[in-house]
Amino acid sequence: MTRIIATLLVLATLAGASVALSQSFNVRLGASKGPQQPIAFSHKIHAGTNQMDCLYCHYGAANSQWANIPAVSTCMGCHKFTATDRPEVQKLAGYWERGEQIPWVKVHQVPDHVKFNHKRHVRAGVACQTCHGPVQEMDVVYQYSSLKMGWCVTCHRQNLDHPVYPTTMDCLVCHH
Repeated sequence: MTRIIATLLVLATLAGASVALSQSFNVRLGASKGPQQPIAFSHKIHAGTNQMDCLYCHYGAANSQWANIPAVSTCMGCHKFTATDRPEVQKLAGYWERGEQIPWVKVHQVPDHVKFNHKRHVRAGVACQTCHGPVQEMDVVYQYSSLKMGWCVTCHRQNLDHPVYPTTMDCLVCHH
């Protein structure tokens, strides 16, 4: 009976590892071209030229697990008056008038079994660019870092002795 249980445990572990490994291949490491979005939004203009803080649009990052995709109303706060003659802003206004959210395509991928918490990182003073790269230089956002476990663990190891926000190596922080 003990052998059967041990065999089942080994098989379950191998199955779990296979799923985790296969999900990690979905990350396009080193890709410098993001997905085509329904509106050609430029982070280079907004976060770069206009120096808008990431948290203005992605306000959820400071207070929740998710960074959130901004609501159309957030964009229209400025674009009711700014650049209204531009085709992409007119597309934005169309979503606003129809009461629809923009169907953005997700850019940053982590496996389903990983629970990343933006709030913890923002409150610890981790700059958005640490994980997302130089977004302020990107016309089209792409996944800059692999966001794979080894990449995250390296950062956590480097910050174990942080004087104010020490990290942890507890697996259940990300895998719960």
